[in-house]
Amino acid sequence: MRRLWLVAILTALFVIPQPALAEPVHWDQPGPYPVVSEALDSTHTVFRPADLGGERHPVIVWGNGTGATPAIYAPLLRHLASYGFVVAAADTPNSGTGAEMLAGARTLVAENARPGSRYFGRIDTAHIGATGHSQGGGGAIAAGADPLVTTTVPIEPGPQGSVAALHGPVFFLGGQFDVIVVPGLLVIPRYYAASHVPAVYGELAGATHFTATGDGGGFRGAITAWFRYWLAGDAQAKGVFFGPGCTLCADPAWSKVLRNDLALQV
Repeated sequence: MRRLWLVAILTALFVIPQPALAEPVHWDQPGPYPVVSEALDSTHTVFRPADLGGERHPVIVWGNGTGATPAIYAPLLRHLASYGFVVAAADTPNSGTGAEMLAGARTLVAENARPGSRYFGRIDTAHIGATGHSQGGGGAIAAGADPLVTTTVPIEPGPQGSVAALHGPVFFLGGQFDVIVVPGLLVIPRYYAASHVPAVYGELAGATHFTATGDGGGFRGAITAWFRYWLAGDAQAKGVFFGPGCTLCADPAWSKVLRNDLALQV
């Protein structure tokens, strides 16, 4: 009798439809939004969803490396926009103060409130992220001190900005073979200095200082996932960094991943 009962239970498990598991998101692949780029004003280029629709879009402000322009990073910026972000890139080769990056955010906040603007009511002014490469990474740290900025992603950052002034979560990125911004000397110490906010450090295996140019290389997916969680509340993106199943932590593409005590509590 017990054997028949067990067979019946097992049969039911196979017959009753089970909830489908969500397909994992491959954050390095293009997102669902077609993208356009255009001048936001005389000093910023914007990369955004072609159709802003009826929703509010989080903002990412971008700072270039020394001597670079947004065109050098355009594939990466378009990729971020394909996930629903409005990306404002400062048209300056010297973005280390963060001022030009913040100016882009403030322009979008103003446009969100201006009737007749294509951005009217379409900007999520409560969710603004800052990121950039090299000098622009230092600029992202500087911008991250401003109350406008929710979260910061410095990519192989220069020495600009005060980590102690950050007030939101931060994801530091280093390149294993970067000889310009050497991770152990110039990035990891800044990660450790961010003990007052949730902080994660990711070191991309084999990456040089110029891996982040173009489409962002192996950095692209992690940057996208970080912003999707902190700016859009995406639950799948959260699992890349947080909880016991942290997928970044077990990914061999990353030579080192560190999470501070506050990150472990997320």
